Amino acid sequence: MITSETAPSPDLAGQISGRVLVEGVEHSYGEGDEQVVALSKTDLVVEPGQVVSLVGPSGSGKTTLLNIIAGLITPSLGAVQIIEPSSDRRRTVPTIGYMTQHDTLLPWRRTLDNIALPLEIQGVAKPERHQRSRLLLESVGLSQFARHYPHQLSGGMRQRVSLARALVHKPGVLLLDEPFGALDSGTRASLHEVLLKIHAELGTTVILVTHDLGESVALSDCVYALGARPGRIKKEFTVPPREAPGTVRDIYSAPELIALHNEVRAAIETSA
Repeated sequence: MITSETAPSPDLAGQISGRVLVEGVEHSYGEGDEQVVALSKTDLVVEPGQVVSLVGPSGSGKTTLLNIIAGLITPSLGAVQIIEPSSDRRRTVPTIGYMTQHDTLLPWRRTLDNIALPLEIQGVAKPERHQRSRLLLESVGLSQFARHYPHQLSGGMRQRVSLARALVHKPGVLLLDEPFGALDSGTRASLHEVLLKIHAELGTTVILVTHDLGESVALSDCVYALGARPGRIKKEFTVPPREAPGTVRDIYSAPELIALHNEVRAAIETSA
């Protein structure tokens, strides 16, 4: 990840960064002759504030692993734990934000109320949830669109709103499942910059599933390459720290990252 001197805004203070422990996780779908082993024994540690990417061929279990971390799937074997420094205790139900490739915004709610939805579900009073939503709306660069409906926003703008909604309840871990995959290259680069900016402000732990190897190297501290089914982590790549350049496009053109991109691609191709 890009190093940054940016400190969290006082208005965004209180964000929690969780430590993720994946211990001996295995998972299968179906039974008998129809059983498919999606994940073989998998161990993974993601430190607080770290950004990691999961890459690999289709069917390698990336999204299955993400859903197990989210608590949406109970693994056949093994366990996932999230430790939050603020409470110094292990949680059996992860405090997470989840952003997918499709924005899933509610069409009848305006932007501000879409972002505030997790807080509304938690019973947070309207003034507080709107205040926190406006702060994140400003962070993603859409302050002037607070009263717009989803159909009035572009695809990239809707994904910015989705990112704000995934963070508004201050999750310990942010899970991203191909969130930029359906966007054109220019919009995708713009969203990359938004993600880097917000991460510099909040320091949230991030786990990203992506097929875009350039994206994985540009955004992450560490890239994990999974092998073909049954999925398992074949190789770990540490992304060298570097000072923040002008734009994400500058990151993509850095020689050391181009070389790392090629290493990751070679690892995936040999494990497919």
